[in-house]
Parts: sequence; C-alpha cells; structure tokens
Amino acid sequence: MNNPLISMEKEHRLKAIPFDKIETEHFVPAVDAALEKAKEKVTLIKKHAVEPTFENTFTALDEANEQLTYVAGIYYSLLSVESDGEFKKLAQQISPKIAQFRSLLMTDKDIFEKVKLVYNKEVKSKEKPALTEDFSDKEYLKKAERYRIVENAYKDFIRSGALLNDEDKKKLIGINMELSKLSPKFTENVLNATNNFEMFLTEKEEVEGLPAGILKAAAFMAKQKNKGDGWLFTLQPSSFMPLLTYCKNRTIRQRIHKAYTSRAFRDDFDNQENIMKIIKLRHERANLLGYKNHAEFVLEDRMAESVENALSFLDKIYQVAYPAAKKETAETAAYAKEIDGIEKFKPYDLAYYSNKLKEKKFQFDPEELRPWFKAENVIEGIFKIAEKLYGITLKQVDDVPVYHDDVTTYETYDKNGEYIGLIYFDLFPRETKRGGAWMNPIQKQGLYSDGMRRPHVTIAASLTPSSEDTPSLLRFDEVRTIFHEFGHALHALLSDCYYKSVSSPSVLWDFVELPSQIMENWLLEKEALDLFAKHYETGEPLPTELLDKVIASKNYNKGNANLRQVQFATIDLAWHTTDPDEIKDVNKFEKEAVKKMQILEPIEDANFSCGFSHIFAGGYSAGYYSYKWAEALEADAWSLFLEKGIFDKKTADDFRKFILERGNSFHPMELFVAFRGRKPDPEALLKRDGLL
Repeated sequence: MNNPLISMEKEHRLKAIPFDKIETEHFVPAVDAALEKAKEKVTLIKKHAVEPTFENTFTALDEANEQLTYVAGIYYSLLSVESDGEFKKLAQQISPKIAQFRSLLMTDKDIFEKVKLVYNKEVKSKEKPALTEDFSDKEYLKKAERYRIVENAYKDFIRSGALLNDEDKKKLIGINMELSKLSPKFTENVLNATNNFEMFLTEKEEVEGLPAGILKAAAFMAKQKNKGDGWLFTLQPSSFMPLLTYCKNRTIRQRIHKAYTSRAFRDDFDNQENIMKIIKLRHERANLLGYKNHAEFVLEDRMAESVENALSFLDKIYQVAYPAAKKETAETAAYAKEIDGIEKFKPYDLAYYSNKLKEKKFQFDPEELRPWFKAENVIEGIFKIAEKLYGITLKQVDDVPVYHDDVTTYETYDKNGEYIGLIYFDLFPRETKRGGAWMNPIQKQGLYSDGMRRPHVTIAASLTPSSEDTPSLLRFDEVRTIFHEFGHALHALLSDCYYKSVSSPSVLWDFVELPSQIMENWLLEKEALDLFAKHYETGEPLPTELLDKVIASKNYNKGNANLRQVQFATIDLAWHTTDPDEIKDVNKFEKEAVKKMQILEPIEDANFSCGFSHIFAGGYSAGYYSYKWAEALEADAWSLFLEKGIFDKKTADDFRKFILERGNSFHPMELFVAFRGRKPDPEALLKRDGLL
C-alpha cells in the first residue's frame, strides 16, 4: 500500500506522476500487482455471459489494461531519461512479463470471439462514418472513433496471432517474450558504448579551429570530471558534432568519427549478436502469421501499404538525390584538395570541408547564430508561435514532481482558459539518459476509469548545456530539434478524442512525423524568429542579413542530406526483407545493402546498424522510411501555410482540427485531404529542397 505506483489516485491537482516518491524497488511489485489485476478483469470479461458490446468488451479491456499501461509507461519513460545499471536490469524482468500477458490476451480465443461478434455487428454490417468538416457534433465523433477502434482491434488480434493453432500461439508468445528482452539490451549496449568513450585533449593544435564557445564547454566538462586543464569530448551530439565540423586536426576528426560510427560494434558492448537474434525472431514471427517477412507484416498497416510502395518511394528520392550528392561531395573534395592538399577524401572530412565551403559560398558559419538562440529563449519562442497559431498559452509551474533537477514543467491552456495538458522539458545530456531527442506521451488524452484526462508529455534531448559562465546557446540544428519535438508534443497536447486508444499521437507510423516536421518551417521565417531570436547579452534581434544567409544556404548539401536518410531507410528495409539465414556477417550485409549509395569509400571499422536504436530498440523497424514519407506530406502541407500566410488563422485552425486533434479517428489520408483539399503532391519535398 506504500507503493506510489500501485494507486491510480494521485494526490497532485493535475494527477501528475509522483516522481518524487517513486524508487527503483517499486516497479517490479507494481507491475506484478497491475498484471494480477488485469488478469482478473480479463477473466471476468471472458465469463460475462451477456451479448458482447463495445462497452463490455472494448471499454472493459481498456480498463483492464489501464494500471499496467500506467506503470509500464513510467518505467519505460524513465529507462530512456534517468536510469542507472540497476534500473536497466529491471527490463529483463518487466518486459517479458508484459509481453507474455499481452500476447496471451491477443491470442485468447474467447476474447477474440467477443471482439469478432462486436466487429460483425458494429463494422462489417454498417457503413463507415464519413469524414465531415463540422466536428461540433461530439456524438458523431464518438461514433466514428468506435468504428475505427473496432475495425483496427479486429485486425490487430488477427495480426497478433488470434487465428493461429495452439502450438503456434505458444511459439508466438515465446518469440514476443524473447524480443522484449533484446530491445532493452540493445539500447543498454548503445548507451554504455556512448558513455564509455571520452577523448581528453591537452594540446592547442589538437583543437585548432574549434569556436571559443565549444572549447569553453569542453574545458568545463573536463573540470567537472576532474581531468585537469584541457578539453573533454564525448559521443553526445552536442560534443562530437562541433568537433567533426570545426576541428582542423584531421587525426582528431578521424578518432571521433571512428568512435561514433563504431559504437556497440566489435567492442565490449557489441550488438551484432543482438541484431541477428532480433531479425531472426521478427522473421520467424512474420512467417508464423502468414507473411513473407517482417517488413511485409509491418507495412500492411501503414500508409505505404506494401514493401514495394515504400521502396518505390525511396527510389524516387534516390534517383534525384544520388547524383546531387555525388556532385556536392566531389565539389567538397576538390575544395579540400585546393586548400589543404587532401588527396584521399574520407567520410570524416565531409562535415569539416562542407562547412568550410559553405562559409566561402555564403559568407556564413552556423556557429554565428548561437548567441541568438539561448535555450530559454527558444522555449519561450515556440510557446509564442504556438499561441499565434492555435491560441494556446504555456505557464511554467514548480509544484509538479520531476524525475531530475534538469526537468522544467509547464501547464498548457487553451484560448478559452481551459487546461490542455502538462509538458516536461528535459533538454541536456547526462550519462543516465540515452542520446538523441524524442517526445513521449506519459499520459494520453482520453477516457480513463475515473473520467476524461488531459495528456502529460515529455520532450527529452541532449543539447548543448550551459558552461561555468555561459548559458546554453544552441546550434541552429539543435533549435530545429526542439521545434521538431514540440510539434510532436502539440500533436499529443491538442488531441481531442473521446477514447485514448485513438487519441493523438497514436496514428499510423508514417503519418506521425507530419506534426513534428512541419514545426521546423517556422524557423526560417523572420516573422516567427522576431518573436524570440534575441542576442543573449544585448537583446538585439537576429540581424536580417544573417537570416538571409541562413535562407540562402538552406538547400546547401540537400543531396547528401536526402541520400543519408534514404540510406538509413534502405538499411532498415534490407534487414527486414532478407531471410536471416542468408545473413552471415552483420558488417558485410550492411555494406552490401547500401553499396549503391556509397559515394566515399566506407570506413572499415564503422557500422551504423549496431547503434541503430530506432529500428532495433525503438518503434521504427521496417518503418524508418516514414521520416521521408512524412516529410513529403509536410512539405506539401507547409506550402498551404506559405500560400495563405504562416500565421493564417483558418489554415492553422484547419491543421489543428484535421491533423492535431483527430488522432487515429479516421484514416490519415482522409485527414490530409480534408486539410489540404487534395491528395499530397509526391514531388513537393524534392521541389522544396531544390532538387527538382
């Protein structure tokens, strides 16, 4: 009874998670208690003799899972942002228990029979509710959501093995349990490999070319870790990226590049075995369920609909991006030879000389922008932009329990003063947090057993931290990261569904990046930048001439940028369309999969797959292409804002109404067409990037 995770009744006025009371030892007992409660409720549903209905089947199943979802959600959120070795070990206990329960539920013939009866009555024999532009009728929306929930659940049960024989169901449950252990292990290896590397430099010639602010931050980090006088660099993006971009010393660039590109590969945290186990189990599961491979299984339930469509989409980008990237790389290599006599241009030279050439072409270095992007000002800026677009306001609060001192919390309110949701910002690196950036909905919007609840979301990142005497001043790409993740957060915060199973951001995977990627566009608009881009010391707004240089250079190296994303998506699909028995060597397979995209000779000891958490530990397996897919949707959606005005009220209202609020109540293509007035232009992305 003293376990703060077991009671769903939270004392805080916002029903915020009591992070200040939760300890590591609370999780396993809480998961066990939640599982026991869920099993009891599922048994009651099975025994219920009356005719199955939406309420006594779907609503009842949702309530049965509620506490387990709550406890598991908190555990996996903390696993990403604040977890030591003991906390990580719990995943090997917790994950299989949850995987087993969910697999047993989704393969339970009695439960499926009830789901099927409701499906036949509510979906098969009825016409699908048509999408309308008037959402004032809440009963109509509720009806549409119920139709979508039943339709999707019926498919999900079949895709989860409900039609398998008993022997195959046992095999499937075993596979799911094993996979549930491997994903956390993969993540743990990547984090350990990242934290295990430090490069301490003491000679000035080793750091020549690095901006003063970067050196100051590296010197501060060295002091924090008791290294003495010098500069400490790590594999956190805010540390190694400036080194690759500005360090004149080629040997140092080579060292940091090799360290990053070989994380969890042929070291103490090698992920090769984990990769082989994961792809074999995924392939076996797909075969059991009647699919040729894991990619075919995944893409059946995506906007792309098939592997062929996804590959065709990627190939269209490749055909344009590859020649552009080849030309860009040749030009950069020629410049490296011209100014420094580099005869054999290598991958660790690309960022450095690309930046040098960019400076020459546009008389502009992105590092010049940092003073105008103090982290606190950027947060204030996204709030102001959101207010102008959607009428919402955000207010910082200090009475919400947090899991780390770095975290700040904000309440969100609508234009009518109604509470919308809670958002946690956790922006700076630490050893207990994985790298990268993400948004996580800790509590989704929608109906719970105690009534309707508003969402709680976290934005986590590993951005440039403050130093001893300088606040956090962000690179332009880090500012873009905050805008991107805040777009995800808006999707969750503005959700206006009745049932949480379809509330935002629970949409098809190749649609989920649309709200995030479209937010990045306001960063290149003076009207938006004037709201917050002030010099951290003088308060001077970002000079027009500097913004003009940013805009002029925005399509610089877009061939390489597009090719890089196509390469990642291609590796992903290669892993998940190939029979694992044909793969004998992880590194050789990766090199062969992307051979046609290789412009520079690959580094022998580099392997991207072993650190590719998105596909081996995240939700993007056979789905990494969705970044480019959603970017194509976003480019077309943004063109309407450009046409009507970046703060045009009707356009913003429509985007909120059809995209942000509606979640998975309707198929995403229907929602996109309702917003844009037509189907997306497939060439919008390439046109915007200057490649067509």
